[in-house]
Amino acid sequence: MSEAPEIVLVLARADNGVIGRDGGLPWRLPADLRHFKAITLGHPMIMGRKTFDSLPGLLPGRRHIVLTRDRAWAGEGAETAHDVESALRLVAAPTVMVIGGADICGQFLPLARRIELTEVHRDAEGDTAIPYPDPAHWEEIAREDHEAAQDIPAYSFVTFRRRIGT
Repeated sequence: MSEAPEIVLVLARADNGVIGRDGGLPWRLPADLRHFKAITLGHPMIMGRKTFDSLPGLLPGRRHIVLTRDRAWAGEGAETAHDVESALRLVAAPTVMVIGGADICGQFLPLARRIELTEVHRDAEGDTAIPYPDPAHWEEIAREDHEAAQDIPAYSFVTFRRRIGT
């Protein structure tokens, strides 16, 4: 593919910035898993090795491109890349979803055109956090709010688009 793909960051973040704990998610939010499936299905996904290892298995209908510094690493069903450029060369699609972790999202953030963020409206304990999208660079273009119910916290699905010229 000669044209660079649209890079989309897909992540869920608690109000205090936490995105992970002990290699997993610090909340149980079934609607977010359904949303994740809906927006990633049919697209290649780039992720770090720890994110790949945290998956319950290969996710159907999506290519798994794993960005790792370990040149000996191989995961069944995964394509391996060792830097951003080689990962993007593997994509061969108009859109690629970058699904984590925090370091991988940080590497792709300067290249991303869109962020699909699930805001989990609570503070969460965790060991991995990221900042909220900077309004100087990102414009909110869509929001779908959901109220808390039983043991499920309130949450919002938010789409951001990179501001022109940033």
